[in-house]
Amino acid sequence: MAAEEFRIVDGLYYTKEHMWVKAEGDDAIVGITDYGQHQLGDVVYVELPEVGTEVEAGDKVASVESVKAAIDVFSPLTGKVLSINEDLKEDPSLVNTDPYGEGWLYEIKMSDPSELEDLMTAEDYRAYIEELESEEEV
Repeated sequence: MAAEEFRIVDGLYYTKEHMWVKAEGDDAIVGITDYGQHQLGDVVYVELPEVGTEVEAGDKVASVESVKAAIDVFSPLTGKVLSINEDLKEDPSLVNTDPYGEGWLYEIKMSDPSELEDLMTAEDYRAYIEELESEEEV
């Protein structure tokens, strides 16, 4: 599949681990990208951090299990977890059906908003996916 077949939302930040970040002031919402959820397959369980947890960028913050694999989710940002998506406890498939909306994972109060500069823009992420896809075709 080509990068353009996956939904990539302009105005968000992205990681090479297929996470997206929507920054609003010092707060940010974090989720798994459309490409990431597609690679995982049907999500059957999501373990989220506890509200109030302090995390460093790169720390394991959650885990996601699908019919294909179980993965650890690493925080793209340093800060304090403000809220988690409680709906995922009842319906983890929201990660698949609406990755940029109802399938978000958690919200964080950023300790250092300048960390956003280390993440990819939508344009950068599109190029990254195209690179991954071209490597798979070889």
